[in-house]
Amino acid sequence: MNLPERIGGYIVERELGSGGMGTVYLARSRGGRSVAVKVARPELAGDPHFRERFRAEVAAARSVGGFHTAPVVDADPDAAAPWLATAYIPGPTLSALLEAEGPMDEARLRGLGAALAEALAAIHGCGLVHRDLKPGNIIMASDGPRVLDFGIARALESTRLTATGTAFGTPGFLAPEQAQGQEVDGAADVFALGAVLVAAAGGSAFGAGTPMGLMYRSVHEPPDLAAVPEGLRPVLAACLAKAPEERPTPAGLLDLFVPDAVPSPPAAAYAPTVAVVAPPPPSYAPDNAFQPPHQQQYHQHQYQYPIPPNSPLPYAAPTRPVAAGGAPDDGADLSFVAVGPGSSLLIDADGVTLGPEGAETQYTWAEIRTVAYAAEGPKHLGVVVHLHHGTAHPCVIAARRKSRLQEWLQDLPLILECFL
Repeated sequence: MNLPERIGGYIVERELGSGGMGTVYLARSRGGRSVAVKVARPELAGDPHFRERFRAEVAAARSVGGFHTAPVVDADPDAAAPWLATAYIPGPTLSALLEAEGPMDEARLRGLGAALAEALAAIHGCGLVHRDLKPGNIIMASDGPRVLDFGIARALESTRLTATGTAFGTPGFLAPEQAQGQEVDGAADVFALGAVLVAAAGGSAFGAGTPMGLMYRSVHEPPDLAAVPEGLRPVLAACLAKAPEERPTPAGLLDLFVPDAVPSPPAAAYAPTVAVVAPPPPSYAPDNAFQPPHQQQYHQHQYQYPIPPNSPLPYAAPTRPVAAGGAPDDGADLSFVAVGPGSSLLIDADGVTLGPEGAETQYTWAEIRTVAYAAEGPKHLGVVVHLHHGTAHPCVIAARRKSRLQEWLQDLPLILECFL
């Protein structure tokens, strides 16, 4: 592995991980301070819209304070490869902690909920929205939980890789308005907070299964709160309300989690772990670091889904299984999903999955020689996967609008460039 010696004024020590936005390194300042430096991917560095948004979001993220966030300490949006440095916070992610120790009891859930509510209040108070709060973006530091990834998502969302009407985030934690590709505000983060606490209690608010299935249930079905202690169910049910205006504010949540207004006991100290600090990519927040690969067979990724505005999500995307109960600590790579009546296409770090509903086939990048695609009529996308041993595997996906087909055709070369 060829590590850069320096990034800006920071000496690089090792790679922490990589994902959809780029690569994250552990580095030190000249004064010996540890920082996590995220460097943008080459294809993003060449996008002027990304640079413009990145500059604006870094400026906003630097204004976020509070006890429960990781501060942005430096950045260079004009570098050949734009980068961002945040304070390095040792400690396991919430998802890693839950895997190691199991579900939390009601007292710990209330403490976690109050800490996250304070973090969201600080983020929202600066005019930001996180957009991807989940267990993998929460570090259980020795002095209490820290929320990562607040400030960079909008920069990534501004590129051609995320067209208008696209859902951005992690299925299972997406608010209904996010799942349908609509505009979101701080209420979407409150919804995600509710889903995070369900996961911390040992459950999964919207079950397991395909990403599109999770998104469909978040829009149309009530959350599963069976694992949540009875005393907290009304609070989490309010957080997970379908209508944004029916959800409590972060300040209101503090009263609900700590109703007697007595300061919570100190958070349990968690022994720092050297390599488990990296959260997945973009969210509407500064990324402290990407997480290293998780040990589970399957991972729940942050996806970018082409979804028609106001779509009822009628088609379940035939993708690989997704682990329930929170997002594992893996780097979420850029992914592309095109879904039509009876057929679909998924392109991600594992390869290409395509075919008619119920008979999908996955081809790994090691098998694939090339992927060809073209418009077949005004609303149909034709894709052919050519394998090294000479066979070709075609699929046709119908778009619901001509504009959606054009977005697919714009995004496909950018996605494929990342993997081929």
